[in-house]
Amino acid sequence: MENNELSYDKALKRIEEIVSILEKGDKGIDELSELVKEASDLVRQCKGKLRMTEEEISKSLNGEE
Repeated sequence: MENNELSYDKALKRIEEIVSILEKGDKGIDELSELVKEASDLVRQCKGKLRMTEEEISKSLNGEE
């Protein structure tokens, strides 16, 4: 799944879907590996968006532009 263009909310929803799939435990090791990699990429993407938002809020509160 291409996730470079996902919004934070869509990425988070996909992470939740992957967790649900992993909890079922009915996938083969190859598919599990791909799902874990996808989830890891999505988590990294979400963290980046959160960091950027935090920086923007901090700048706004400090009167910076």
